[in-house]
Amino acid sequence: MEEIIKQDKSKSHSEFENLLTKDLGNRKFKEGEVTAGTISQIGKKFIFIDLGLKSEGTIPIEEFKLTKELDKIKVGSKIEVLLEKIENKNGDMVISREKARKAQSWKKMENAFENKEEVEGVIVSRCKGGFIVEVESCLCFLPGSQVDLKPLKNYDHLIKTQQTFECIKLDKRRGNIVLSRRTIMERIRNKDRDKVISKMKEGDIVSGIVKNLTEWGAFIDLQGVDALLHITDISWDRISRPSELLSIGQTIKAKIIKIEEGTKKISLGVKQLNEDPYLKSIHNYEIGKNYPATITKVQDYGCFAKLEEGLEGLIHQSELSWTKKNINPGKILSTSQKIEVQILEKNIEKRRISLSYKNTLVNPWVKFTNDHKVGDETEGIIKNITDYGLFASIKDSELSGMIHYKDLSWSEKESELENYKKNQLIKFKIVEINQEKERVRLGIKQLAKDPFEFFMNKNLSDVVTVIVESSSKEGIFVHSGNKNLLLLIKKNQLAKEVENQRSSRFAKGNKVDAMIVGINKDKKKVTLSIKSLEEKLMKEQVEKYGSTDSGGILGDIFNLKPLLNKKIKK
Repeated sequence: MEEIIKQDKSKSHSEFENLLTKDLGNRKFKEGEVTAGTISQIGKKFIFIDLGLKSEGTIPIEEFKLTKELDKIKVGSKIEVLLEKIENKNGDMVISREKARKAQSWKKMENAFENKEEVEGVIVSRCKGGFIVEVESCLCFLPGSQVDLKPLKNYDHLIKTQQTFECIKLDKRRGNIVLSRRTIMERIRNKDRDKVISKMKEGDIVSGIVKNLTEWGAFIDLQGVDALLHITDISWDRISRPSELLSIGQTIKAKIIKIEEGTKKISLGVKQLNEDPYLKSIHNYEIGKNYPATITKVQDYGCFAKLEEGLEGLIHQSELSWTKKNINPGKILSTSQKIEVQILEKNIEKRRISLSYKNTLVNPWVKFTNDHKVGDETEGIIKNITDYGLFASIKDSELSGMIHYKDLSWSEKESELENYKKNQLIKFKIVEINQEKERVRLGIKQLAKDPFEFFMNKNLSDVVTVIVESSSKEGIFVHSGNKNLLLLIKKNQLAKEVENQRSSRFAKGNKVDAMIVGINKDKKKVTLSIKSLEEKLMKEQVEKYGSTDSGGILGDIFNLKPLLNKKIKK
């Protein structure tokens, strides 16, 4: 009997669980989802919600105070809540009204983001980089750059006021929502802009107000639509900045020169209201002729000169001076200076005129060529000293010339440069004039006679008389009368005599005879030998008088000495 009762109880319990599971399954209650319930009781601290489950859920009354719903609810009111847990460890159901509102708001924000719909919200406070906006219980971020079309100095009038926004970014994982008020304003502006632009077309002459000035142009307000007036379209004359002709708030007339498709950007032109003076006047000027002009602007690369109103040309740096190639144009010409220029080129397609200032002046190269010739002696001041020579001005001339170090002295040594200083007055000869390459070569050594001329009519085996200048271990240094050309007679080419006799014979100032054993007239090189001369004389004496064995070779040399000394005295 007891067993039958136990079986009946077990059967009843199992059936109850099945019915409860079936009922809950039909109700489709799931944790984390929003579900509807009925307010069954309003207490001092909690509000009880009946969801049709085995127990009621409770929500702190503070949640309803925060959402300002407390005065709107009563027992029996239907309300949506978020089911956090069907049963906690104490067997109670956990629900939340605030989280339900946030979940519903988040869903609405997702729809608004996907469909790019506008949402209403209130800017509640400032934060780093922007503002906090409340949209249906969702706290969203409004970047400072997305508040208005342009930066505002004061945002106080926007705080705590209802505004329209667009959701531009939504990160569900992080729970971040980014809003923009600027996109709403741009949309409104573009609608108005499209209406205004639809009434305009290219070529129309419109009136507008200068709204802003930059270095490269001006923004003009055309009935609330911004248009760009580029600096090159303000005037036919060249100007440095728009502020030279325009000022903010000024009303101007301009021509619509372009309306871009798609972006609807408008480009204006003021100079297009008048005829292009270039096309009007350019045919009055001929290439190669000189005309009066006024310098309007000086740049690093040249100067701009105005021929007449609206007609301007460029004098390139290379056309400013015949002699000063890399000088700053400002050191030659200045703004407002009146000069004469020559027309070099007219490019009607590019609206360019190339001018020359130096062509209106006397060409110093032509004048120098007419007034001077190669071989003229003159003087000048050393302007610069380099590793390879000197640069000196030329008296009574605008030109300068170069003196290569080989033209300083007939010795042609670089060390000669050490004898000269900057600003030193020197004399020189004109060695070369090259008008085509604009080059003058000068020489100092050419003022003196070429010491090699002594050897120009000499040949191999000729005997010359030279003067001893000095002696060294290598031999003796001699010259033909001009110390600018010292020749070394090497030790092995000296006379075959004893060492104590050499010192007296080859003392400084003594004259000795030597034979030319090597000569290159093109390179101006000559080699002398006393030994070869003595050998030649010895051979001649042997052939004339015969040979003896007395005294040997040394005796023969001493027998020749009176003859050599006699020749030297001559």
